[in-house]
Amino acid sequence: MIPRHRSGPLETRHIELPGFSLRRYRVYRPPDISDGRPRPILVLFDGQNVFDDEGSFSGGWHADLAIERLARTRLRPILVGLDHGGEQRINELSPFPNRFGNGRADAFLRGIAHQLMPALRREFLIIEGPVGVLLGGSSMGGLASLYGHLRFPESFGGALSMSPSLGVGGQALFDFIQETHRPSISRIYLDTGAREGGARLEELGRILRARHYDADHLLVRVDKRGQHNERSWRRRLPAALRFFYRADTDRQRPVAFQYPARDSLPTGSPGR
Repeated sequence: MIPRHRSGPLETRHIELPGFSLRRYRVYRPPDISDGRPRPILVLFDGQNVFDDEGSFSGGWHADLAIERLARTRLRPILVGLDHGGEQRINELSPFPNRFGNGRADAFLRGIAHQLMPALRREFLIIEGPVGVLLGGSSMGGLASLYGHLRFPESFGGALSMSPSLGVGGQALFDFIQETHRPSISRIYLDTGAREGGARLEELGRILRARHYDADHLLVRVDKRGQHNERSWRRRLPAALRFFYRADTDRQRPVAFQYPARDSLPTGSPGR
């Protein structure tokens, strides 16, 4: 158990996304949110695992504490933990056919973009557009985060993808990425544990680098001690947060993401 020193309570909400069961989500406000600046927002899948150990499959991420520990020079995000759908989890987070169904991630992600995000924007001062909106998760949540950013770049500006389930649908994700133009606003964090096997993740990193992702917009990490479990993801989360939420040297400029040079991007539509 990790001792709790959260600066404020979690705020519990519920939302019914079209075609899905009533869903709990919990919101954590960073301690300095009263400064009046627009904030980035981080939406993490599998919300049961995002905060405390209670309710988690094998221990929580304590993501709110990781955000509190970010240096005060960084613009800390609002954190949202969106619960999964229990037995429907794999199918609702999968973009591709799987053993539980045909994959409902597109509909689930549209619900987040068109219902959840507007509700959050009505309640909180969030940086406009996709630039401050980050999807995150692990395993199936890591797959949904990466796919969601690339599929709906007008809504989500980046992906924090830990140990993504890259084998779902065979080569389907790799084919999707090859067919999809790089978004004009994009920052991606990918990791896996060496004990999980990192070959597919490293292949994915090579594909993204070939699409003009540089070290400022893509971080691929293979954790030598890492396994496919909450403990490993909890340990790696602070470094992932630091990749996205940089030192706030210009107080008037959003710092969660930066715009890549447009002349380095392929031409065409930002998404499929």
